[in-house]
Amino acid sequence: MLTVSDVGKTYPNGTRALHGISLKVERGETVALVGGSGCGKSTLLRLIAGLDSPSEGKLTIDGETISGPHPKIGVVFQEPRLLPWLTVSANAGFMLEGHDVTTRAARVAERLAAVGLADKADAWPRELSGGQAQRVAIARGLAPDPEVLILDEPFSALDALTKADLQDQLAALWEAAGTARTTLLIVTHDVDEAIVLADRIIVMQPSPGRLFAEIVHDLPRPRERTSDGFNAIRRQVLAALDRSLSGALDARRELRAAGAG
Repeated sequence: MLTVSDVGKTYPNGTRALHGISLKVERGETVALVGGSGCGKSTLLRLIAGLDSPSEGKLTIDGETISGPHPKIGVVFQEPRLLPWLTVSANAGFMLEGHDVTTRAARVAERLAAVGLADKADAWPRELSGGQAQRVAIARGLAPDPEVLILDEPFSALDALTKADLQDQLAALWEAAGTARTTLLIVTHDVDEAIVLADRIIVMQPSPGRLFAEIVHDLPRPRERTSDGFNAIRRQVLAALDRSLSGALDARRELRAAGAG
């Protein structure tokens, strides 16, 4: 279980990025964080990934404090960040340095096949399309069998058709894993992406970043973006986003008024 307990983050320049964040994510859940700019989504992601430290509160995985990058937590960034001097298979197996050669080769082959790139194992990153490169990044993130896989705007740099295809493919990979499913924690600005990938959508409010609303749904997979159910969830999320931004604006106005007084 991933647990975030009353976490806050204040940067050295005094910017209050997060306040009072408490969250529990069970093994195998799919959770999306959405919100306007400045709501602290990426800051929270960095804290969970162990890439930064909170100013207050505590983050744990299976009861163990997250104080740095953790072997149970993988990350897929917005950019693939493939190493150009390594082949596709070497990039996919980059996080398996501690495994024996046979295990590593088998795991890499399995993950590349899962993302539809078995025939690209010996290719170089420069020979891949943007969508293929991001598939390698996903294979690399899944290779160590992390308990939690964090995805930070994973498909935002891709065209609409490629993005939709990879969203569906990732959802299918998660579904196929059954009881061994990795927890997916997605940070995104794309409401449709949140609905396609996550069963639990958390809307954040800015200035400072706080949890504002939680929308849970059980739409059947694969999720049809034009269905009535999908559109109903979309309306709920958009309404919550609108309220979160309006509330933040009202709070800033009150603070300015108090300062003027």
